[in-house]
Amino acid sequence: MRALLARPASLDGLTVGILDISKARGNVFLDRIDERLAALGIGVKRYRKPTFTRVAPTALKQQIAAECDVVIEGLAD
Repeated sequence: MRALLARPASLDGLTVGILDISKARGNVFLDRIDERLAALGIGVKRYRKPTFTRVAPTALKQQIAAECDVVIEGLAD
């Protein structure tokens, strides 16, 4: 296990990754988060797991880690 990284003091200049885990209507919530961040001038990249029943593929996790500074993961039903 590793310790969690400290939260950044601000999102200014950072890229926020938004990971949709593919649950029903999760995209509705995440679309709103995307809109709010974009309105603040924060860079956003969107990702989606193939299915909510399994962990994200390693390649997807590596891509997110390489392209983003922080990640929001959302689900809904």
